[in-house]
Amino acid sequence: MNNFAATNAVYFLIGHFAKSNHPALLYVVIFVVFLMALSGNTILILLIDCDVHLHNPMYFFITQLSLMDVMYISGTVPKMLMDQVTGVNKISAPECGMQMFLYLTLVGSEFFLQAAMAYDRYVAICHPLHYFILMNHRVCLLLVSSSWFLGSVDGFMLTPVTMNFPFCSSQEIHHFFCEVPAIMKLSCSDTSLYETLMYLYCFLMLLIPVTIISSSYSFILFTIHRMNSAEAWKKAFATYSSHMMVVILFYGADVYTYMLPTSYHTSEKDMIAYVFYTILTPVLNPLIYSLRNKDVTRALKKMLNVGSVLQESIK
Repeated sequence: MNNFAATNAVYFLIGHFAKSNHPALLYVVIFVVFLMALSGNTILILLIDCDVHLHNPMYFFITQLSLMDVMYISGTVPKMLMDQVTGVNKISAPECGMQMFLYLTLVGSEFFLQAAMAYDRYVAICHPLHYFILMNHRVCLLLVSSSWFLGSVDGFMLTPVTMNFPFCSSQEIHHFFCEVPAIMKLSCSDTSLYETLMYLYCFLMLLIPVTIISSSYSFILFTIHRMNSAEAWKKAFATYSSHMMVVILFYGADVYTYMLPTSYHTSEKDMIAYVFYTILTPVLNPLIYSLRNKDVTRALKKMLNVGSVLQESIK
């Protein structure tokens, strides 16, 4: 019996590429989706930063969301793809701990940022005359910094405990990266108490943002319903149903990962949950939150026009 966090320990990330009937196709699909997520979120950050018309609270939150998506997809997917290409799937204990901490921090931060974004939309629609007073720059900074802080608390609480469990002789992590449930399966000690505490902690972590999100969207829909406008109702339903779809995907996958006992987990189910909240949502977020927005498409066209004019002037 050894300590997982031993600095000289080396582990093997055993994903499911080899078990797939078409591993090369799976690799290409994940690589393309990764590039889409990376480019979509990066372009969105640049657009919001460069266009003064997008310097408002809503897009400030969207910038932070894109930054979180870029960071956590970059912390797991590139190594997974490189391991498949090189055939070297080793990871040291310090690298594993760092990957786990960053991942927990970013996912936890996004929980609360999604809640802040829902509250922002509530204020914009239900209290439009007081929007820039209630959502001034100081309030926005407070909400964003609180999201990052609470996410880091998640990382600081779960990572050290998980990494210091005694583990048996197995050095194979049946996952693409170092995630808490996958590491806990290596332990040869009783983890039931830790699972219970993690369940309670994650429940509290989810309760606050889920309450804020559900309340905000309920008030928004109630306000729009009172307008007696079929067009406004149709537009709101199309917009917020897509928002809720992403929220349900993201939160649902994390509920499965961190709130269900390890006895309910299988490697195959863990991979599916991983795809949903690590690969799929970073692609959907820029599409749903911004690229369908007229202000963003206008800014994108403006940037492309400026680029074409510069190319013509160089010629």
